[in-house]
Amino acid sequence: MRGSMVLAGVVVAVWVVLYVVTQLLVDPPLTTLPTVAAGVAVTVAVVLGYPSVLRGPRDGVWGRGTTRSTDPERGVRDLAAAGRSVPLRAGLTPDAARRTCELLRPMLSGDAVSITDTEAILAYVGPGQDHHIAGEVMQTSAAPRTVRQGRTQVVRDRAGVGCRQPDCEVVSAVIAPLRIGQRVVGTLGVYQARTDPPPKRLVEDMANMLSLHLELAELDRERNLATDARLDALRAQINPHFLFNILNTIASKARTRPEEARELVLRLSEFFRYAVRQEGHFAEFAQEYFFVRTYLSLEQARFGERLDIRYDIDPQVLTSRVPVLTIQPLVENAVKHGVAGKVEGGTVRLRARVDPLTRTVFIRVSDDGVGIDPAVLAGLADHRGQGHEPDGTGAHAGVGLRNIFERLDALFGDRYDMRISTPRSGGTVVDLTVPLR
Repeated sequence: MRGSMVLAGVVVAVWVVLYVVTQLLVDPPLTTLPTVAAGVAVTVAVVLGYPSVLRGPRDGVWGRGTTRSTDPERGVRDLAAAGRSVPLRAGLTPDAARRTCELLRPMLSGDAVSITDTEAILAYVGPGQDHHIAGEVMQTSAAPRTVRQGRTQVVRDRAGVGCRQPDCEVVSAVIAPLRIGQRVVGTLGVYQARTDPPPKRLVEDMANMLSLHLELAELDRERNLATDARLDALRAQINPHFLFNILNTIASKARTRPEEARELVLRLSEFFRYAVRQEGHFAEFAQEYFFVRTYLSLEQARFGERLDIRYDIDPQVLTSRVPVLTIQPLVENAVKHGVAGKVEGGTVRLRARVDPLTRTVFIRVSDDGVGIDPAVLAGLADHRGQGHEPDGTGAHAGVGLRNIFERLDALFGDRYDMRISTPRSGGTVVDLTVPLR
């Protein structure tokens, strides 16, 4: 902004001087066309020459072969602004530590940079890396002292560094602890080949920033473990009553319709094979769709004509990836708590669409069953909006519905939408919108 104002002032001054010279000092005054042409030429020359003449050299370079001076504090700010690109954001691993050391070395005014855990060297870049080897125990006495005492060590001679190699190039160092919460998990060391150590404040600020990223990595790991646990719980919650009823159906058909019973056994095995062996948190919609159809074919064998199924699937949605074991529990709730509660039965509908403009997948599971109790519906709304648990005693709380909310929260944050409603015509409608993957 400041440079732009300077340039604007110079341009105005040029035109004022040009007016005075061509209209007041020259007799007779110049005509309009030569005056404008001269003004435009001078203005263009000023604008083109402005970066080097007025503002100074771009990127801090005046001549070829002359590089700009290093600004460590600016480097730290740039790295802090990088956010998730900081390698340690993935955790305190040897590869992340090595890439972090390579990134920090030109920023921290040090000849060498190292990162350790509480026992061993994870990475070391700079003079002395022939014996400060990743994976081996820490070679200096200063780094273990930092871990034990939990505070920054500033050493100004070889004795203070305490390297086991007598001819080590390292003479001075600043070693700061890396923490997750109050727990020391490693060290960041900046070493010099001279007696003047690097700035303590700079190293401590960088260690604090890296510690923040380690804490975020730990939170990510715990969140992923929690999401895995919810998925495992959802697998375990496959309704035992469903299995019991299907086995009874198979047993009743074993004598009168053996071929149909055999087909049901095969479908049941496919159903549980997919539920148990599906890896990861996402699968192609086509796989989830097949899983849902397998489940509904088993339920139709039990309910007969009381259960009608309608599918409305856009072919474009088949290749998109959706959270595993999310659609089937919604369909199961529609069967168990919607259609099964009506003497005459009812219809369950599954609809899926892709919106390429918003890059979302829309899934609707609806039924014309007994509907949902308003109190239960309010409890589910509170769960999404305020973090309350839905009422597990309500008819449509259903199999894993709370688990689905929590899994979607963990996978998408606020980038998904799940709405449960009861239309005036009866039944229940669940609309789920997730990002397209």
